[in-house]
Amino acid sequence: MKVGLFYVNMKLKLIKPLCVFDLETTGIQITKDRIVQIAIIKVLPSGERVEYNQLVNPEMNIPEEIVKIHGISNEMVKDCPKFIEIAQELSEFIGEADLAGYNSNKFDIPVLAEELLRAGFEFDLSQRQFIDVQNIFHKMEQRTLAAAYQFYCNKTIENAHDALYDTRATLDVFEAQLERYSDLKNDINFLSEFSRGSTNELIDFAGRLARNEKGDAIYNFGKHKGKTISDVMKSEPGYYGWMLEADFPLYTKQCLKSEMQKLKEQNSEKYNASIEEKLNLLKQKFNSK
Repeated sequence: MKVGLFYVNMKLKLIKPLCVFDLETTGIQITKDRIVQIAIIKVLPSGERVEYNQLVNPEMNIPEEIVKIHGISNEMVKDCPKFIEIAQELSEFIGEADLAGYNSNKFDIPVLAEELLRAGFEFDLSQRQFIDVQNIFHKMEQRTLAAAYQFYCNKTIENAHDALYDTRATLDVFEAQLERYSDLKNDINFLSEFSRGSTNELIDFAGRLARNEKGDAIYNFGKHKGKTISDVMKSEPGYYGWMLEADFPLYTKQCLKSEMQKLKEQNSEKYNASIEEKLNLLKQKFNSK
């Protein structure tokens, strides 16, 4: 169900829309669990806001221990649309907006990307900025969302683990952070960089792939952590195939394929340049005789 609430608020300086969102899910495994509620507040550069709130049939059982956390039962969602049935309108609603949330870089964005890819929708994250309000908070104050809401807004969370309520609280905290800290630039690019949780630039949100100081794509976990994808392809070519077959997020696999394609294109260019160089040397020898 989409609910539009329009009003002007100029605290955020935006060039393009910003979607602040929160998910409730069947669990915490990015590759296996499913969304049961998604709530988005889309903030437009004009200051207007549009809210989107939807319960989702996850097509799997919601464990009782999870129901106790967010209060969304199997009975509540059994007649709700499946994710694949709302994927089109959801994708259109988000559009080209930047994304923000609380712990969103590690969980909400990867889960959303996973669901969209599973539904057959290409979700391009390469041209977006991502603001994780939790990372800003932890760098500044080291607290939870409830404490952040109390600390920044002097309010108590009354309905935690309802996605729309948590989304509203997250946006309130984010705007209060901008007012409180003079060294937080009101600029989406700066805030995205500041709220990034890793010293390396992450390529995927699961943190399995990253870029080193030279800008080269590297593996960011396991036995090859810190090694470039190019070097590992030479020393252990089967590692790439293993990752594509193993239980990694679909978005991670998509990013890995993209990086591998770039390497192939670069190697092809180097090979063609090498052939061209050899031909030129032969021509020079021939002309010198």
